Amino acid sequence: MISRRTLLAGAGGAAALALSDRIVPAAHAAQIPAVGLQLYTVRELFQKDPVATLGQVARIGYREVEFGGGGYDAMDHALLRRTMDRLGLRAPSVHIGYDALLGQFERSVTMAKTLGADTVVLPYMTDQHRTEAGWKAALPNIARFGADLKKAGLGFAYHNHDFEFTVKPGGKSLFDRLIEETDPSLVQVELDLYWAAHAGEDVAGLIERLNRRIYAYHVKDMRADRSMTAVGQGKTDFAALFRLKGSAGVRHFYVENDEAPAPYLPDITTSFKTLRALRF
Repeated sequence: MISRRTLLAGAGGAAALALSDRIVPAAHAAQIPAVGLQLYTVRELFQKDPVATLGQVARIGYREVEFGGGGYDAMDHALLRRTMDRLGLRAPSVHIGYDALLGQFERSVTMAKTLGADTVVLPYMTDQHRTEAGWKAALPNIARFGADLKKAGLGFAYHNHDFEFTVKPGGKSLFDRLIEETDPSLVQVELDLYWAAHAGEDVAGLIERLNRRIYAYHVKDMRADRSMTAVGQGKTDFAALFRLKGSAGVRHFYVENDEAPAPYLPDITTSFKTLRALRF
């Protein structure tokens, strides 16, 4: 049996890919084991009724969720955990802001563990940190978060937007400074594929460069006008990105659409079906 990878290595371009799809049965191609959802996508629904929203997410077929936004940090985390257990959902990671990690670290750890997470993700840095002085001041804290979370039995990752790539004080991007000045064993990356592309990055090259440092992907599609859309409704070749060697260590694939249109559930259903059917 000729493997998909061997065939592609010995042939070129789209013709080889099409040929391999005919020769290699779909069952021999990789697929995402458990499609996840970043709950920020349905934050309006979640904030109003978190239990019902988790139920709707599970019925679509999602088996992983990532908490972020929607006021989840002020909710009854034990109730959320019981709800997930009942629905067959798990939350491998949670988004916790910089200020909370800085000022409420122990509470943040307790919250993450109560929800069943094994990784904390730093989701966003506000404008005050997006200068040379601000980033220089923040990086030691980010490094310390990783070290302290490891001591607490949790992993740590940084989630990008576009500014980390486009803001370049002194000629070097904030993202490159983060990667160079933090320990890869303590600070991993949750790579938002849309925002990296929106910043003009060579996303495939970035994935290969980061390699095993990538903890998870945020999967959102991009239209020709560069706006966000449900997975499968844009122009991103996710199969090609997931097939890269640098993607081999990615543990989670979270659907996220910051701008999903109401009533939200059709949008995340489209994304789920696309990723569930994807072979790479």
